[in-house]
Amino acid sequence: MATEYGHDYGQAYGPEPGRPAAGTGFRLPAALRAPFEARALRELGYVLLSLPVAVLLFTWTVTMVSMGAGLLVTFLGVPVLAAALAGCRGFGALERARARALLRLDVAEPEPLRMPRPGALSWMGAVLKSGASWRALLYAMVQFPWAVFSFSAAVTFWPLGWGLLTYPLWFWVFPTYGGQGGLQLYGDEHHSVYLDNPFEITATALAGLLITLATPWLVRALTTVDGLLVRSLLGPSLLSARVVELESDRGVVVDTAAADLRRIERDLHDGAQARLVGLAMDLGLAKEKLREDPQAAARMVEEAHGEVKTALQELRDLARGIHPAVLTDRGLDAALSSVASRCTVPVRVEVDLPARPAPAIEGIAYFTVSELLQNVSKHSGARSASVDVWRAEDRLMLQVVDDGVGGADASRGSGLAGLAGRLDAVDGVLLVDSPAGGPTRVIAELPWRG
Repeated sequence: MATEYGHDYGQAYGPEPGRPAAGTGFRLPAALRAPFEARALRELGYVLLSLPVAVLLFTWTVTMVSMGAGLLVTFLGVPVLAAALAGCRGFGALERARARALLRLDVAEPEPLRMPRPGALSWMGAVLKSGASWRALLYAMVQFPWAVFSFSAAVTFWPLGWGLLTYPLWFWVFPTYGGQGGLQLYGDEHHSVYLDNPFEITATALAGLLITLATPWLVRALTTVDGLLVRSLLGPSLLSARVVELESDRGVVVDTAAADLRRIERDLHDGAQARLVGLAMDLGLAKEKLREDPQAAARMVEEAHGEVKTALQELRDLARGIHPAVLTDRGLDAALSSVASRCTVPVRVEVDLPARPAPAIEGIAYFTVSELLQNVSKHSGARSASVDVWRAEDRLMLQVVDDGVGGADASRGSGLAGLAGRLDAVDGVLLVDSPAGGPTRVIAELPWRG
């Protein structure tokens, strides 16, 4: 792997949690600055826009679906229903764009229509059979009542909070122009209560302050529900997302296999094959000199014998890189111990498995630890390392720890990133914890699949 521990590690870490970044001054707590933040205004704008959009979407859906259902006795009902669903998909694109702009919620587009052939009939069939179309229809029916509720809550609490908070500035309107002491809190035929003395005015302002501070969080909770609706009903389905993920993983597996084949071909061509070609030429020359100069021929045969040994060792190393025999015969414990013995630093190996996992998972675990120990040897500057392997429920857990300089980062397109992609192809996970100065801890999770 190409990851170099300790280089540019400062770029991967920000300021410590709870400590302001360099050059920044004192900031108000989040609860106090929330009403003035751009995020709160964007979320309020989202809620206010939701009602007119919901009215249009609900009206379109109810009108077109009712018309299409009524016309199903004729052929006209099918295109009307298809148009209704297509309109819902169009509104869905609008809602995803609105959520992206105001809520900073990036929702991927749903799966596209699958038309076996071009044409209007094929398009109508694809729209009617698409799960994304019907989820958009469901969104139109569910989002309308929720938008009414959210809009009502927002337009009630935002003006109420600011109105009460600024009450000391405008309560004079009542005695001057209204003929009463202040804002009426209660009134019946016998008596009335007005907020007109300094204590009541101050208490009203404090109540307004509390409502003003709480309203952005209320609106945020409302938009969280909106985000869930957009993500679950207007985004790709779990099944289609899983298909895309599997297709991507299949591409990673194919690329990895192709890279391994190229590496094996290169090693054979530049190593054992070149030695065997040279060996054949040396033996040919020795054969020609056998009668003329037996001693020289004997020396050439002796040199060829040494080349045979070297070629055999290279072939053994190559075979071990493809799949070591010790792994097949004796399992991870013995195979990882063999890898650890070749590391340039002392490595403690602890394998605690109740049984052997599937051969494919076992091989991936072996090569994962091998590459991590190569990192330790080449880049970590460590004095010691450890390898722990255990099973946690249906997961095979691997942990490699070293006391080197740290700074490893899988997000910079390094060998760790490639290793993470290989693990992801089999539903595995790679976690890297490598602060500056060490220690470095890499944890890999693989499915057990015993």
